[in-house]
Amino acid sequence: MSLEAYSSYHSTNLDAQTARASPVELVLVLTDGLLEELARARGHIIGKRYELKANSLNKCTEIINGLSSSLDYEQGGEIVANLGRLYDYCAARLYRAGVDMEPAIIDEVSGLLTTIKQGWLGVQAKNG
Repeated sequence: MSLEAYSSYHSTNLDAQTARASPVELVLVLTDGLLEELARARGHIIGKRYELKANSLNKCTEIINGLSSSLDYEQGGEIVANLGRLYDYCAARLYRAGVDMEPAIIDEVSGLLTTIKQGWLGVQAKNG
């Protein structure tokens, strides 16, 4: 399968997922995409593909900023405030990973986001 065909399939599949998704499902779709892009960024760091690394880390930061900006700080209380700080921490760590070319930082952020994803999966299971 060519890269162009895969990209087209991926885009169509993503459109179908988001069209019918609840807010929690949208967060999960974004988090899945973020984790995939983090894996690519890690590979670019290891492969010393500097421009691709920068593009991947920028995408990751944009997704994190989108997740953070969608938080309802007025209604969410302390949990949402903590989640917002965690998203900010992840974005800062990704900047550091790009500067230091350090895949271990990507691993740290991936681990944190996987934990957050597990929390959202728990919310989804609880709410049906």
